[in-house]
Amino acid sequence: MAGPTTVYLLWHVHHRAEEDGVIRHFAEPDDYWSDEEEGDDPKHLGTYSSREAAQGRIERARKLPGFADEPDCFYIQESVLDEDEWPDGFVEA
Repeated sequence: MAGPTTVYLLWHVHHRAEEDGVIRHFAEPDDYWSDEEEGDDPKHLGTYSSREAAQGRIERARKLPGFADEPDCFYIQESVLDEDEWPDGFVEA
């Protein structure tokens, strides 16, 4: 029997939310954050079978309008197919 299948979701965030009057971008890889209520605009660019394929898409997207303005605001999210997220629900604070 085959094991779990991992896929790679690629996101880009056009940041508009300000912190002390300055628009903050991702500081390093895996520094994903977004505040949609403050105007940030996350975009799902695709779902890929490997991290390398997702990275290739980043390189192509960095040359396109909008994405080129924030070339470091990409995030690759690993996800396992058929695996539940939030299996125990959630509690609001």
